[in-house]
Amino acid sequence: MAKAPTVYDVAEYAGVSIATVSRVLRSPDAVKAETRERVLEAVAFLGYVPSANARGLAVRRTNVIGLFFPRHDDHEGGALPFSTSAEVPVGTDDPEDDENLYYDEVLRGAEAEAARRGFALMVASGADDVLSDLAGRVDGLAVLAGTVPEHLLAHVGRRIPVVILGGRDDEFDHVSANNAPGMRELARHVAAQATTIAYVRGAPGPDDAERFAGFSEAASATVYRGDFTRRSGRLIASGLDELPDAIMCANDQMALGVLDVLESRGIRVPDDVRVTGFDGIAAGRHSRPSLTTVHQPMAELGRAAVQVITARLADPGLEKQSLTLAVRVVLRESCP
Repeated sequence: MAKAPTVYDVAEYAGVSIATVSRVLRSPDAVKAETRERVLEAVAFLGYVPSANARGLAVRRTNVIGLFFPRHDDHEGGALPFSTSAEVPVGTDDPEDDENLYYDEVLRGAEAEAARRGFALMVASGADDVLSDLAGRVDGLAVLAGTVPEHLLAHVGRRIPVVILGGRDDEFDHVSANNAPGMRELARHVAAQATTIAYVRGAPGPDDAERFAGFSEAASATVYRGDFTRRSGRLIASGLDELPDAIMCANDQMALGVLDVLESRGIRVPDDVRVTGFDGIAAGRHSRPSLTTVHQPMAELGRAAVQVITARLADPGLEKQSLTLAVRVVLRESCP
């Protein structure tokens, strides 16, 4: 028998993220018609059927690990708070641009490691009530640092193991990337070529703070506030009063948004302005020009989170685990 198609096969065939596939199957009216039809055609062509076994495991709350991500639609229909004299409205950009491709990579690693260890993975995003419901259905939980109120984490952590992804935490096991040194190294490379730099921060949180701290150790800049989405990168690039020598972004998706605007205006990268990101998502390799970035092991973060949770399940008395994964600067065409 042929291998059963997975959600990743559907996403690849349709040319969308796995989050979009999930949204089409769960809430089809929330997805624009063209994308919905493309995903449904892929589902029909591949013969994909969501796993009833995995859902059953989740209901019985046995051998299931939870992965919780926040929503990134808080700015829908409003204006982003960035430091420029130009007020640029959000407009009606494609909502798929706001999907966090970093999450996709973390999810791939977590799912693969969970399967290897005989666990199912349940993924959810949303508000506090969603997290509480998820916590009641799983044996352990991984959450993104700074996205869940401390009192709720403390409540959940009394019953099941919790691991924090990103940042540092004194109460729980945590797994993070070496944000500050990576951004510091990239900032030194940029500062050697650029006199004026614009730095685009992401949504407030530990990862954003660590990356900005690393940047600040090596360079100075005019600072703008985005929210880690491609859309916010477009908004900030559109609102720049003057073009700096370089635009450094706290993640790749904002950098891709910056490249969108520069290309539309005929501004040459890197001849007129250099652009950099952080994360190392696949889209950065294929952008025009290809994106200079700091690559962090996103899939390995997901794997490590599952490893820490299963170790805690096996031995609740283990000392607190604190893992920091190495990053590396990747020089490409946007800032060679």
